[in-house]
Amino acid sequence: MLATLLGWWVYQLTKDPFSIGLIGLSEVIPAVSCALYAGHVIDMNEKKRLLLICNYTYVILIGLLLIPAFYNVELHFTGHEITYYIYGVIFLTGIARAFLGPIAPAMLPKIVKKENLSNAITLNQAVFLISSVSGHALGGFLIEGFGIKWTLVAVIVLIIIASLFFWQLNKQHSEYKKESVNVVESMREGVSYIFKTKEILGALCLDMFAVLFGGAVAMIPVYATDILKTGADGLGLLNAASDIGSMCIITILSIIPLRKNQGKILLVAVAGFGICIIGFGLSHLYWLSFMFLVLSGMLDGISVVIRGTIVQLKTPDHIRGRVLSANSIFIMSSNEMGQFESGLAAKLMGVVRSVVFGGSMTVLIALIVGSTNPKLRKMQY
Repeated sequence: MLATLLGWWVYQLTKDPFSIGLIGLSEVIPAVSCALYAGHVIDMNEKKRLLLICNYTYVILIGLLLIPAFYNVELHFTGHEITYYIYGVIFLTGIARAFLGPIAPAMLPKIVKKENLSNAITLNQAVFLISSVSGHALGGFLIEGFGIKWTLVAVIVLIIIASLFFWQLNKQHSEYKKESVNVVESMREGVSYIFKTKEILGALCLDMFAVLFGGAVAMIPVYATDILKTGADGLGLLNAASDIGSMCIITILSIIPLRKNQGKILLVAVAGFGICIIGFGLSHLYWLSFMFLVLSGMLDGISVVIRGTIVQLKTPDHIRGRVLSANSIFIMSSNEMGQFESGLAAKLMGVVRSVVFGGSMTVLIALIVGSTNPKLRKMQY
């Protein structure tokens, strides 16, 4: 819901596609900068307590957006001043996300047995996508019906409700004594493990560059407003389309899991994702654009499950927080860098050309990674 809200809000204030890209840049800089240290902190501390602290910090930061949402008239904010304020708040949330992103995945292997880990990752992703679909669609409907400020209130309330479930988790204490661990060496250990494990490195590089160039979703507010000529409700459905596709395929995978050749399937799925992005970029029909996004989401859902399972299965418990935090540099932050790249490319090449270019580069990346990383290509659980 927040992603839908911010993209719509900023574009209505500026009417500039590049301004949407700057939302991603505002978040990715602190997220990448703090990621390795966040991994060290996660591995050295009790994870449930850290999760709660980071979540409530995130709530407070999002609450700062209520000021321009409710009082911009009284405070005489201009559109550009509100936009800069939003960027500042998102910068701070990027720091919180550097810690929040890896904590829950790092806790998952202690909640389920290793033989159930693949299914747990699939189900976990399915639940996330159900909420993501609902959030994107509901965000568009709420903006249309109640405006930006009350949609923002709904976002904050839902995050607070979500935090109540975190209290039900068992504590997970660190295997280290803090005084015996050098911070720099600890961070280096996580990065070194990724580069030594070719399957993980290949999967993360594949995701980083595919998302970086294939981030057409960032331009959906522009397509909804200027190309497909739909309103905020149409925006919400377009934003939800890829998640609907992912949710469908992940539900299928939870019932009929992939049994073999997961590495090859991953490469094909990423290449197919790029082709769907090209189709979306060229389409001027709402229903066709929606279907391309649904299909792209199905292919992305396959790759998300395979990548997540590879990283979890190949990572020992004692280093999991650091590996997943370094992983967030490749994956979690690549979404924001992709958003920035999409905004910059749209400014330089035009919106349609930039989306087609991004999809083409995604296909190329899949071909390059597949041909240069035989361990990933032959990977099976």
